[in-house]
Amino acid sequence: MQIITSKKVNFLMTLSAVIIIFVEFLLYTFFEDKALVLFISLVILSIFMFIMSRYLVRRFLYSKIRMIYKTIHDTQFIDRELVDKVKTIDILNEAEKEVLEWSEGRGSLIMQLKRQEEYRKEFIGNVSHELKTPIFNIQGYILTLLDGGLEDENINRAYLERTEKSINRMIGIVKDLESISKLEHGELKLIQEHFNIIELINEAVEMQEMRAQKHKIDVQFPQKNAVAKFVEADKKEIFQAMVNLLVNSIKYGKQGGKTQIEVMDMDDKLLIEFRDNGIGIEKDNLPRIFERFYRVDKSRSRNMGGSGLGLAIVKHIIDAHDQSINVSSTYGEGTSFTFTLNKVK
Repeated sequence: MQIITSKKVNFLMTLSAVIIIFVEFLLYTFFEDKALVLFISLVILSIFMFIMSRYLVRRFLYSKIRMIYKTIHDTQFIDRELVDKVKTIDILNEAEKEVLEWSEGRGSLIMQLKRQEEYRKEFIGNVSHELKTPIFNIQGYILTLLDGGLEDENINRAYLERTEKSINRMIGIVKDLESISKLEHGELKLIQEHFNIIELINEAVEMQEMRAQKHKIDVQFPQKNAVAKFVEADKKEIFQAMVNLLVNSIKYGKQGGKTQIEVMDMDDKLLIEFRDNGIGIEKDNLPRIFERFYRVDKSRSRNMGGSGLGLAIVKHIIDAHDQSINVSSTYGEGTSFTFTLNKVK
């Protein structure tokens, strides 16, 4: 079906009217019965106008809607499909409906792209800031050593140790970025196995024992959880998630405070909770707590050397297991993180 313009439609309709008038003139010339002539004229006019209008409307609708359909559907087969669509009497309503749906979809896509652009800018700014701090620290320590501090036994070793600390912080940030990149792109291959979650929690607590003592945090894992409880998950990744939650709890705990860990049965799942009586999280910050580099207390967490990726990694690990993780908090009173794992059947 070829494209037809509005001018061509007007021309053909005018030509049709001229032809009809000419035919009526001939009928009135050769037939004396005026009623018969009127009847024949009406029949011919109706049939001719129906055929022409149907043909022209289809051609005109096709020419106008063709570009719309090509735009919203972006397919090379639209010509063949549209020819069939134009044959339906509801093509205008259908086209209007599809255009509205397309417009709403484009609007949502634009909003999503804007949010992604803002998130990208924020992410790049955060990465730059996180790396800038240890880099400038290293630069300052080295310049001090080069300016004569290297020969001063009172500062050379101390500055080298501080340099190593900043380098380790950079390494930690890069490793966390690599981990979260794999998690976000689905490159993490889970190795599902059966293991005792109680035993794994005890390992995580033992690993962070010195950190907890340094911050005067009492990590409690009640004896009622001593009975072995087996889950099916990736042991290494779940261990990483629990360590991150424990470290976060200790970092944001109060001096002399406590962190409690509990495992609860939920039918075919286990609910693991990390609860503290630390500084808590304000309500407005809760929806963003699992974002990369998002910090509730920026100065405090940076001073402690955190990368700002710990909770984001936890969220991705739990999501990769098709499980849920939730956070609840009262500002000034404490925070609770809970996540689920499948029990061994």
